Amino acid sequence: MIFYVVTLFPEIFSGYVNSSIPEKSISRGLLNINFINIRDFAFDKHRTCDDYTYGGGPGMILKPEPLSLALDSLKPEGKKTIYLSPSGKLLKQAHAEELSKEKEIILICGRYEGIDQRIIDHYVDEEISLGDYVLGSGEVAAMVIIDAISRLLPGVISSDSLNQESFIENLLEYPHYTRPQIFLDRAVPDILLSGHHAHIEKWRLKKSLEKTLKNRPELLNEIELTKEMKNLLKEIQNETE
Repeated sequence: MIFYVVTLFPEIFSGYVNSSIPEKSISRGLLNINFINIRDFAFDKHRTCDDYTYGGGPGMILKPEPLSLALDSLKPEGKKTIYLSPSGKLLKQAHAEELSKEKEIILICGRYEGIDQRIIDHYVDEEISLGDYVLGSGEVAAMVIIDAISRLLPGVISSDSLNQESFIENLLEYPHYTRPQIFLDRAVPDILLSGHHAHIEKWRLKKSLEKTLKNRPELLNEIELTKEMKNLLKEIQNETE
């Protein structure tokens, strides 16, 4: 997959692309990340990329001219163009999976109060938000998007790891333990040492349900609960009463 990141601050990404999984994926040809500096397309004396908003109000807006030229340089036709914005659609795992099937994605990193609406109207296929909060840097959001999508590409990480993660089937992931068996006076649950795989899987499902019920109960409304899940949820609720 090829990403094109349109940004005022490409240097922010240097640590990310040279670390762990991204670096290995790039070296193996599974991932290609290109950075387009908006300031390279600002041709006034001061290479100005922002201006005041019409109608008044605080903050500055990214100017449309350099941003448009930057996007045109990528020949965006046939590429998925995404603007990272708190006004966008909330990113969920299923959406990341859909986007992982794209061949080329353009990510526009906003700054200040955002970008000129005419850029959104003309170029942007969709706006994506990471959550109900505001970031000062679209670059941070772009890194999250790249990471969430690229790790789903074939060969980036093992398929077994993907199949047992949070948000698979809309449940949060069960807790994990490793050696030593006792740490801070807390022991690894006996069930995980039993070697009884069916019992372990049931315990993990129950713990996933328990964590989801505690931290993200709204997710349970988005899935069709099996009979086993319903019985385990009853057990959990009885234990907490």
